[in-house]
Amino acid sequence: MAGNSRDPGRSVTARALSVLTAFDIDHTRLSLTAIARRAGIPLATAHRLVRELETWGALHRDGDGQYAVGLRLWEIGLLAPVNSTLRQVALPFMQELCAATRDNVHLAVRDGVEAVYVEKLTAHSSVPIISRSGGRLPLHSTSVGKVLLAHAPAALVHEYCERGLSRHTPYTITEPGRLGKELQGVRLRGFAQATEEMSLGNCSAAVPVRDGTGAVVAALGVVAHSARAEVPKLVKPLIPAAEAIRQRLGEQHRQMRDVLSN
Repeated sequence: MAGNSRDPGRSVTARALSVLTAFDIDHTRLSLTAIARRAGIPLATAHRLVRELETWGALHRDGDGQYAVGLRLWEIGLLAPVNSTLRQVALPFMQELCAATRDNVHLAVRDGVEAVYVEKLTAHSSVPIISRSGGRLPLHSTSVGKVLLAHAPAALVHEYCERGLSRHTPYTITEPGRLGKELQGVRLRGFAQATEEMSLGNCSAAVPVRDGTGAVVAALGVVAHSARAEVPKLVKPLIPAAEAIRQRLGEQHRQMRDVLSN
């Protein structure tokens, strides 16, 4: 369940955050009663917090009384450094990729033990997929997630496997040993692939995106229909696009350093 348990010692801030985290990809519209239940707070408290959040713009109330996340949160979210810099730099190259491949193009970063999709572009003929901008998906069952996990600290990979690897399709890798070998292969060959591991009928490939220091800061991926996908062809345009993003990030880093040194 989203939100937190019924803890009377929680601060007002914690309770307000539990209201916001009551929403997720499967619960984008909620009634006041559902918000209170999922947030683990009394209905009267939920009513007061929801009213304040609605006034501020964090929540929006539909005509039928259902609530959804408001535009104010989206606006603030775009100010996060990973969005305002990485997304801005990567977007032109992602647009070129989408136009050239006519497939879904993803840019994802790791947040803890999940892949967060910073941007997603979809062409008219793209295969339907479940990911969305701002959404989260597991690391082990997506190609962008495998790239991010392959370049994560060993302790985090161990912790991730200890939590248990969820199965999403019959082809999802759920054995820690097998995943470890897969991640080693990702590091050696420079790209990751996932064939129907998150969604049946879809195949994806992804490469690391590095910053000016060479550190992996994101993963750039393409998702196509598995019936017509050829991994080498998916990877080929990804590599120069990721390199172009690295160079642009390096340029911005140098420009910022020069400004600060003057």
